[in-house]
Amino acid sequence: MSSQPPGPPGIAIDRRGLLAGGIVGLGMAAAPLRAQTAQGFTHGVASGEPSARSVLLWTRYATGQDAKLRWEVSESADFARIASGGSAVASPRRDWCAKANAKGLKPGTWYHYRFIAPDGSISATGRTRTLPEGATEKFRMAVFSCANLGFGYFNSYAHAAEDDAFELAVHVGDYLYEYDHDTYPTEKQRVAGRTPQPLSEAVHLADYRMRYASYRSDPDLLRLHQLYAMIAVFDDHETANDTWKGGAENHTPATEGTWTARKKAAMQARSEWLPISDESYAQYDIGDLATLFRLETRLIARDRQFDLSGVVRGMAPDQAQAALKAFHDGAYMDPKRTMMGPAQERWLAGAMKSSVRSGRKWQVLVQQVVMGSLLLPPTVSLDLSPEVAKLAQEQMAGLLAATAAGIPFNMDSWDGYPAARKRLLDSARDADANLVVLSGDSHNAWAFELGGAGVEFGGTSVSSPGAESYLPFVKPTALARALVGANAPLKWCDTSRRGYMAVELTQEKAACEWRFADTVRRRDSKHSDTRRLASNHGARVFTEG
Repeated sequence: MSSQPPGPPGIAIDRRGLLAGGIVGLGMAAAPLRAQTAQGFTHGVASGEPSARSVLLWTRYATGQDAKLRWEVSESADFARIASGGSAVASPRRDWCAKANAKGLKPGTWYHYRFIAPDGSISATGRTRTLPEGATEKFRMAVFSCANLGFGYFNSYAHAAEDDAFELAVHVGDYLYEYDHDTYPTEKQRVAGRTPQPLSEAVHLADYRMRYASYRSDPDLLRLHQLYAMIAVFDDHETANDTWKGGAENHTPATEGTWTARKKAAMQARSEWLPISDESYAQYDIGDLATLFRLETRLIARDRQFDLSGVVRGMAPDQAQAALKAFHDGAYMDPKRTMMGPAQERWLAGAMKSSVRSGRKWQVLVQQVVMGSLLLPPTVSLDLSPEVAKLAQEQMAGLLAATAAGIPFNMDSWDGYPAARKRLLDSARDADANLVVLSGDSHNAWAFELGGAGVEFGGTSVSSPGAESYLPFVKPTALARALVGANAPLKWCDTSRRGYMAVELTQEKAACEWRFADTVRRRDSKHSDTRRLASNHGARVFTEG
């Protein structure tokens, strides 16, 4: 892995000092943060969608009229030799955001890039890397999800940037949150000074644009984008909570307009503000080592989530148990229900076969929600006092009844779509794939074995609270032990800490190191605790690392 890009001849640059901030005369560190209404280069630079010979570049340049920017890519920090270059337009029609596809690059190579404005001003200098081609021994990714600015600092972004040990950043969703300033978090829960704009809920295009501008002003997110190319999928909060193809739990047409208009606005702002393509799903080849498949499970085809409370509302216990059994055997197992839709399912099945036939060792699903199945453990396994156990039993009665009927509790994850999950895993087994599933959404960390198809690395959140906030009467260690005990495919979990995943692929192993932040209540990049698990190629189960 390359260290930070060197400075011009005669100037020694300390990597950690460079990351700490300051222009240092090179434009390498984060540019000064400005409001969305500021002029010039306002939000640094970013890159994404890498291939072996190209990468997508991004910046934002605000001025009074359309501005034609020049961009340059070079292997050296002084840009003595330009490897690729061209022009891109920053326009108010795209909220002053500009993108450029740099082509003709060399595989597996670190590059520097920058944008130059008509007045001669120069953006911060970014660093990016193309994907490898041919023989590839190792590839490392930093994997993130669920970054809610109000709940705390993005210390995991800072840690991954300081570590300087990855070829790629991957974001599996909930890059930002749409809620107003007093919903999630509430004013009481919010960390001081962490208030995203606008204060109202993001519903319209101007709202989503301002929300991205607010999040992208965070110095640690800005720095992460500056140093690594990113592949990103969206989950629900990029639009509204618990989205499906026809709406969302957090969308009210009577007061917020049509779902179609809101979805279009959210996706336009996302396309403007991130270094992403507009393709719904895609694949990325990592030399002869792996193929990454970026999936879409929210807006194209997902059927509406089940509401378990509606299945048993108003029923006596005996009636409810019968209704839950009928639901499990009927609607819940409906083979027509889908997350990805037939077209994407066919594409993925064929692409996995092609990846395996090409000799690539790993087939990696970059996607949003937990794939492993998770039943609620009985309260007796939670080490509760008799008084607390009685209260927990009362509060969780409905979910425990569903568990007794064999129904998992999270209908927004793959658990809510068992037939669709079976089709995906069957197609992986049919292809003889070695699946590595990357997931987020749950705000907790998971290690699942997927029935002979592969393994899942489920990532905790960057800052959003996990089970410790919803089940405060349960010790996290007791909850984790009970969950593992109640779910044979679950080999390990953590339900109380924030962080990110360092995923390493080699010809022999796929490994994940879950890295846990010491805090998110203040800006502090320390991650003092880790947990590592690995899967040997061909085994499709976990070893200790």
